[in-house]
Amino acid sequence: MSVRQEIEIHPTAMISSDAVIGPGVRIGPYAVIGARVEIGEETEIGPHAVIEGPTSIGKHNRIIGQAAIGTIPQDLKYRGEESFLFIGDGNTIREFVTINRGTEGGGGKTTIGDQNLLMTGVHVAHDCHVGTGAILANSATLAGHVEIADYSTVGAFSGVHQFCRVGTHAFVGGYSVLTRDALPFVKTVGYRNQAAIYGINGLGLKRRDFSPADIKTLKQAYRWLFQKGLKINEAVEKIKEGALESNEVKTLIRFIETAEKGFVKNSGEGGGEDSKVGSNRG
Repeated sequence: MSVRQEIEIHPTAMISSDAVIGPGVRIGPYAVIGARVEIGEETEIGPHAVIEGPTSIGKHNRIIGQAAIGTIPQDLKYRGEESFLFIGDGNTIREFVTINRGTEGGGGKTTIGDQNLLMTGVHVAHDCHVGTGAILANSATLAGHVEIADYSTVGAFSGVHQFCRVGTHAFVGGYSVLTRDALPFVKTVGYRNQAAIYGINGLGLKRRDFSPADIKTLKQAYRWLFQKGLKINEAVEKIKEGALESNEVKTLIRFIETAEKGFVKNSGEGGGEDSKVGSNRG
């Protein structure tokens, strides 16, 4: 026979009658839970947290105090239209994190996947999409319409410009400012158009249980793509000739080919146009 999990709500918390609170949820002192908020089982809401709806939060999340979740977008085009925030399971959202709902122009929703860590002071703007297992370090800031892929890391005090992407298993160093995409599996560090890539994120991939052979193949493909002075299509042909087309390499190439804003490449090579597919620098 299953045992019903008790909901624990501190007497000073303010909970809308329209909110849906799952079993085993704990809500701390002075927390404010607004209308059309759904909180899944065994999620913990810390003191002074504010959650506005429409927002759906999954199971086993931990939202530390003073976070502001599901608030309206900081977008001057927003006119009060209905928009949403969806948060998955098992996330840790630390102090003073802010996550905005979506806008009509961006599809109407912001999404956070599962098992992510958002450290103190992180900001996730409207219409952003964060995957699974990502780490956003202290005060990392995402502008609107940013995509953060699975198992990527954005370092402390970094900023990601609107409509940019951070690829899967990417590592963005602290204090970086990205105005172009950050490549999957690659270390990217630096300021705006002076940002640069520094090879495959081998240590991070090893920690994620990638095999030495997979990491080696990525490093070989990286050399063809970025260290031999070839155009991307020329480098891709060399990669095919060398039988280096692993799933990870295909992911990297596909990301490059779909980078509408360009992608971060080497420092001192100018703006996004130099890093788009078909340029004479690759």
